[in-house]
Amino acid sequence: MNGIFITTELEGSVAARIRAVQERHDPKLARELPPHLTLVGSSGTGSISPDTPVAELRKAVEPVARGAGPLTLTFRAPMRFIGREIVVLPLDPHGELRGLHDALQGALRAAGIRYETARWPFTPHCTLNFYATLTPESLRVLLAVSEPEPWVMHTLLVYHTRDGMPPKRLFSARLGV
Repeated sequence: MNGIFITTELEGSVAARIRAVQERHDPKLARELPPHLTLVGSSGTGSISPDTPVAELRKAVEPVARGAGPLTLTFRAPMRFIGREIVVLPLDPHGELRGLHDALQGALRAAGIRYETARWPFTPHCTLNFYATLTPESLRVLLAVSEPEPWVMHTLLVYHTRDGMPPKRLFSARLGV
């Protein structure tokens, strides 16, 4: 994989609890990045071309961030992606979060920034398990995780990710600022 992603990191006590789950069940995932969700680069919109100049990307993303206010979000019950070793905490793929995703996708398109076709429809989520092989016990525990506390998304983070290398943060953009 070699592409640019637009994400947001969880903050506060929700982030700490999810990180503890990741550390216990998938330490490799926990070492990569803090708990986060991907808005562009995974579902709904594929990764942005890695040769995109940062200045062009910033010019497309920052106005969308400024036009969006901070979003208050709540996770749904955990789910396992069918046929995969991946357990996630999903979010509602509609409403303000979908509006932000669509606005980012539209801004990229309008700016002529190339991105891959997504393999899956927009399915916003925070991953609990990605690398570790699930056992019946770990699956049971992960599917019992409950995070009903709302959390606030304040910032978009833009990362360049390459296989075998740590993700490199290109820039951040505060929502509503």
